[in-house]
Amino acid sequence: MNSKSERAGIVPHLVMGVMALYFLLPFWWLLVAATKDNDGLFLSAPLWFSDFHLIDNLKTVFSQENGIYLVWLRNSALYAVVSGVGATVVSALAGYAFAKLRFPGRTKLFALLLGLIMVPATALVLPTYLLMSKAGLVDSIWAVILPSLLNPFGVYLLRVYTHESLPDEMLEAARIDGAGELRVFTSVALPAMRPALVTVLLFSMVASWNNFFLPLVMLSDDHLFPLTVGLRTWYMSATLGNGGEALFNVIVTGALVAILPLIVAFLLLQRYWRGGLTIGAVK
Repeated sequence: MNSKSERAGIVPHLVMGVMALYFLLPFWWLLVAATKDNDGLFLSAPLWFSDFHLIDNLKTVFSQENGIYLVWLRNSALYAVVSGVGATVVSALAGYAFAKLRFPGRTKLFALLLGLIMVPATALVLPTYLLMSKAGLVDSIWAVILPSLLNPFGVYLLRVYTHESLPDEMLEAARIDGAGELRVFTSVALPAMRPALVTVLLFSMVASWNNFFLPLVMLSDDHLFPLTVGLRTWYMSATLGNGGEALFNVIVTGALVAILPLIVAFLLLQRYWRGGLTIGAVK
C-alpha cells in the first residue's frame, strides 16, 4: 500500500519537473546564446557555453545606432508602467462597481464584459487603429497606452475577488460612520483588494511590456518603438542584410536584457501574494 502511494506521489512531481524543464529550456538557450559572438552562435553547441562574449555583446547592444536600445527600453518601461497602473485603476473601479453597487443594466454589462474576454486582442487592432487615426493619435505614445487601459480580464478578476472577500457588512459599517462612497472605496475596499490588485497590475504590465502587434501597427517613428518592435527591426535588418553586418548575437543579447525587468518585477511583487487572498476579510 505504501509503495503504491509513493509511486502515485512521484508521478505529479515527475510531470511538474518535465513542465519546469520545458519552460526553462528557452531561457537557458537565451542565456547561453547571449554569451557567444556571431560565429559561435551558429557553430558551437546551442545549449552550452563556448567563448564568453557577454560583456562585448552588451556594449554593442547599448551603443548600436547611437544607443537607440536605451530609447526602446525607456519606451517599454513607460508603456508598461502607465498602462499597468492605469489598467489596474480602471479595473479596480469597475470591478468594485460590478460587485458591490446596484445600477441599471449591471447584469447585461457584466455579460458583455465576459464576452469581451473571449475576443482576441489582435482582432481589435484594426478598429482601434481607425479610431486612433480619427482622433489624430496615430504614431504617438497615446496610441499604445489608451487601448491598454481596458483590461476585461482584470475587471472580471477584481469583481469576483471583491464579491467573495469583501463583506457587505464592512461597507455598511463605514457608511453608517459617515463615509461617502469614495471614502468607502479608498479606505475599506482597496486595502482588502490588495492581492488581486497586485495580480492585475503584474499581468497588465507584462502584457504591455510584451505587446508587439499594437505598437507595430500604431507606430512608425523608431524613437517611439518599444523593445519588441525595435528588436524586430534589428532582426529584419540582419535577415535581409541591408548592406550591414548581420549581428544576431546583438539581437539575442538585447532579448535577454529585455526580459530581465519582468523577472525583477515578478520577484518584487510576488511577496504580496504570499499574504493570501483573504487579506481584509472579516474573521
